[in-house]
Amino acid sequence: MDDSTTLCNPMEDWSDRWSNIDKYLERSGPFTDPGFKPGEEVKSFLHEKCKILVIGAGGLGCELLKNLAMMGFKDIHVIDMDTIDVSNLNRQFLFRPEDINKSKAIAAAEFITKRVPGVKVTPYFGKIQDKDIEYYSQFTIIICGLDSVEARRWINATLVNLCDPEDPESLKPLIDGGTEGFKGQARVILPTITSCYECSLDMLTKPVTYPMCTIANTPRIPEHCIEYASVVEFPKAFPNKKVDTDSVEDLTWIYQTALKRANQFNIEGVTYQLTQGVVKHIIPSIASTNAVIAAACANEAFKIATNCTSYLNNYFMYIGDGGIYTHTFEHEKKDNCPVCGFEQLQFTVNPKLKLKDFIQMLIDRPDISIKKPSLTSPSKTLYMQAPKNLEMATRPNLEKTLEELVNEDEEVIVTDPSLPIEMHIAFIFSLDEKLVDDVVNA
Repeated sequence: MDDSTTLCNPMEDWSDRWSNIDKYLERSGPFTDPGFKPGEEVKSFLHEKCKILVIGAGGLGCELLKNLAMMGFKDIHVIDMDTIDVSNLNRQFLFRPEDINKSKAIAAAEFITKRVPGVKVTPYFGKIQDKDIEYYSQFTIIICGLDSVEARRWINATLVNLCDPEDPESLKPLIDGGTEGFKGQARVILPTITSCYECSLDMLTKPVTYPMCTIANTPRIPEHCIEYASVVEFPKAFPNKKVDTDSVEDLTWIYQTALKRANQFNIEGVTYQLTQGVVKHIIPSIASTNAVIAAACANEAFKIATNCTSYLNNYFMYIGDGGIYTHTFEHEKKDNCPVCGFEQLQFTVNPKLKLKDFIQMLIDRPDISIKKPSLTSPSKTLYMQAPKNLEMATRPNLEKTLEELVNEDEEVIVTDPSLPIEMHIAFIFSLDEKLVDDVVNA
């Protein structure tokens, strides 16, 4: 879309700009939700009272902001911590070359406000963690267009904690969208009611890894050559340095080394762009996939805001790499979810298990997905990852057994940078040598 193309002509009278949308709100239909009340009140709520927050102003966020503005949402807020790079311009269509190095949130807000008169977009250039719970409580619906699992987990837990059973207004529907190449998903999360983001962590796509024997001895694809240059050759050439994935020099060295190796094995396809993708674990972003998922998310926001028809329950998947295939399903809420389950997790373990082995056990569990857990009990600090002096002071506990550190009836609190809330666990000690760790309901 060049600069001569506009979403709306600001010189025209757009008092009836949303007349086509409003038709859905003027009468009931065969799929209308039982709670729908057609007429001026619902139109007024959509246009004047409904406040939407969009988290992320990248490929999904740009599409979302455009869709929401054109659907009649007039009070939109957007948060993004990134600035615009030249590589964004091919799919993040709200930005122009002169916007490079500017805040994505601010540039996107200015673009929408200019092109769709009557719509106010309020930007925030920063992290979602900068805002407190009162900030998020002002919104009717929150939509995520994020590329970070940690950020999704944080906002999910924040909205769960915001819920007050005595106050229906405290429940803030969360609509989450995500894409991976030609695949994507959209989901509706009603905090404390439906499956939350934490409930489905074990569904996440595992990072692609390549066997060392293959990349070292029999490379067959360009990715093998790039991985070899990054994992094997780079440490040899620079023994005291880690690969800086944001360094052009490091990536160029890996690309050139991988290209030489590919030529030795008659492998084609090693490019600088592919090198970036492999080293930084980047999945290509496809503009058409972003458009499909953003449309699904915006559609769910419209349905939730107006009750004109039933919203998604609760998962939509799009698979476009083998045709156009979509399906929906309900992901069940987990009673023992550490975020929305509100239940103590019980671990049946051997009391002779060392604390360091239990911590590794926690790290290895895909349904918990933590990286650097710290553990405390009511009587003592078991192990702290930070600050450094506290880590050193508690390090000897790693070699101690669980029965030396905690009583069977004591509750242990686990915190982790990637876990936005505390996880409460208890131990059931068993001397069974064939014991397999399991998590059961408290």
